[in-house]
Amino acid sequence: ALCPQELRSGCFWRGVLAEAAATLIFVGVVLGASAAPGPLATALAGGLVTGVLACTLGAPQANPALTLALLCTRKLGALRGAAGLLAQCAGAVLASAAARLALPDDASLVTRVSAAGTAGQALAWETFATFQLALAAFATADRAAPQGGLALGSAVAAGALAAGPFSGGSMNPARSLGPAVVTGIWDHHWVSWRHPRVPPRDPNVGMG
Repeated sequence: ALCPQELRSGCFWRGVLAEAAATLIFVGVVLGASAAPGPLATALAGGLVTGVLACTLGAPQANPALTLALLCTRKLGALRGAAGLLAQCAGAVLASAAARLALPDDASLVTRVSAAGTAGQALAWETFATFQLALAAFATADRAAPQGGLALGSAVAAGALAAGPFSGGSMNPARSLGPAVVTGIWDHHWVSWRHPRVPPRDPNVGMG
């Protein structure tokens, strides 16, 4: 249910700000690494920054897929979820705009289906990569920061390496949305949003 009183809560706005900041940092780091040839730099950058953010900002989702899962299972209020989604998308767009100004080739920012496979194969790999990331996030929701951050970072890196050659290994719709908005390139963008959401067991699910 909608609770307008939440808008007066400092905790509410700190959570929204954490989502925006975490997504901005995550997307910015990953896009910066995308300028390097090959998927290894992007996978390592995504994994490392995920671990760092999990340890420093608590447990922000920083991922619309995880936020939507929490909304669908009613573990997150509608107002908090909607604000979180907007914050994540805004953070991703800001990071993408900055990356486009800083990098010489903005085409490398966009996740797209590789010529090595089809859209169906890209969707299958993206689904698999996101599933294993969500599984790690849900399993470590009650773990201490160092252990949880290591598990989440490893899941992000592994998923990016596995799905990268086919779909770009986004596993995060905001990471794909930001570059698409600033570049106007929407080829096969639906692949990043069509993977299934895994119902979480705990509202403190983050990253990826």
